[in-house]
Amino acid sequence: MTALAAARQTPSRSTDIRSFGVSATAQCFQGGIAVLAAGFVEPGTAATGLVAVGKFRKTVTGGAADGDVTAEVDTGCFRFANSAAADEITAADIGADCFIVDDQTVAKTDGGSARSVAGKVFDVDELGVWVEFR
Repeated sequence: MTALAAARQTPSRSTDIRSFGVSATAQCFQGGIAVLAAGFVEPGTAATGLVAVGKFRKTVTGGAADGDVTAEVDTGCFRFANSAAADEITAADIGADCFIVDDQTVAKTDGGSARSVAGKVFDVDELGVWVEFR
């Protein structure tokens, strides 16, 4: 492929809302952390190999098989509960990765290589941690 020699119309897609097939029998609650596991979306849990994609727009229950049902997921920056003690996220962690504890909680560490990355810490306030999903 050669470099452009004239202007072109480049196709684009919105990335604010995405739709994914839901893992069979998964219970996905509105506002919870959404992750991909083997290509299907499910609630965030303390596990490795998950890819965080955002938060669920609505409550959805998976069907009998993977992908029988779809769920819409918002991408962006959202506030979740902060972990406690040594895993509590502080302002010093802004810009660092945070890790999934469950579908509503994030932590400072990967729990000894037992948790997947949720996203980047955008901010921390008295109500929780603002996590940026890309």
